[in-house]
Amino acid sequence: MELKLDNIKRPIDKELDEFETRFRESMRSNAPLLDRITHYIVTRKGKQMRPMFVFLSAKLCGEINEATYTAASLVELLHTATLVHDDVVDDSYQRRGFFSINALWKNKIAVLVGDYLLARGLLLSVENNQYQLLQILSNTLREMSEGELLQLEKARRLDIKEEIYFEIIRQKTASLIASACACGASTTTKSEALLENVRLMGEKIGVAFQLKDDLFDYEEAEIGKPRGIDIKERKMTLPLIYTLNKVDHSAKRKIINIIKNENQDTEKVRWIIETVRQNGGMEYAYQKMIAYKDEALKILNGFENSEAKTSVAQLIEFTISRKI
Repeated sequence: MELKLDNIKRPIDKELDEFETRFRESMRSNAPLLDRITHYIVTRKGKQMRPMFVFLSAKLCGEINEATYTAASLVELLHTATLVHDDVVDDSYQRRGFFSINALWKNKIAVLVGDYLLARGLLLSVENNQYQLLQILSNTLREMSEGELLQLEKARRLDIKEEIYFEIIRQKTASLIASACACGASTTTKSEALLENVRLMGEKIGVAFQLKDDLFDYEEAEIGKPRGIDIKERKMTLPLIYTLNKVDHSAKRKIINIIKNENQDTEKVRWIIETVRQNGGMEYAYQKMIAYKDEALKILNGFENSEAKTSVAQLIEFTISRKI
């Protein structure tokens, strides 16, 4: 059965509608240009998976309250700010099929908009006396920055090992989903043990989420050709790392040379993709993704049965079965 987000978020439909209104308000500014840009961001929102993790994690541990709405807004402000900054760092001119902020308003304005969103998050937490949320998300922002810098460093030398790769994605991607879950739970429980369980579940989900993204690069796109975007951007993902450790010295040297010097050559990138497929790189990454998904579900199974628990289980499955 195909999982649909509309069905998964049914137990929190009302809360998500209320959140949307509050989130729009939290983005509002007296500066006309800034207000126009934040309106553009809000009207082109994604799947809202992180707010879903906030509300569902809160419901796993208790009843949703005012603090939960603050947590969801904080997580989404942080997430949006990092996306705006990422597009500048990556020279990306599209986001979810629309022009990115830097494409429309240039890098300087995009960086300032990202800074504004981070400042709004800080103020929102302080205004609502939510210092635990501030601590969780400040730590997440530190980890995301460290993970990004570690990846950039390793991309220069192309010497990444599997354990370093997992540390990078734990910091870059998994930490935000982990903090979304932890922030939600922190608004409905005081139990440190419960909070850590929910955070760890979110971390496992986040790693599985990134592994799914890695696999997209080697799968057939809608136009019938593999994407190969990560290779062109010199990103060392798990299917490639596994393959480099398996092939002979000559093939390894050829792969590294293409990534370093010929990564815009479509045919040579396609050769790398085929080499990864033939040497089991995709299957290896897929099995790792399933293992992390199963670990997340194992933690979830420790909670009492509820609508929220069912939805979290479905959201975990959706994370690894999504098409985009």
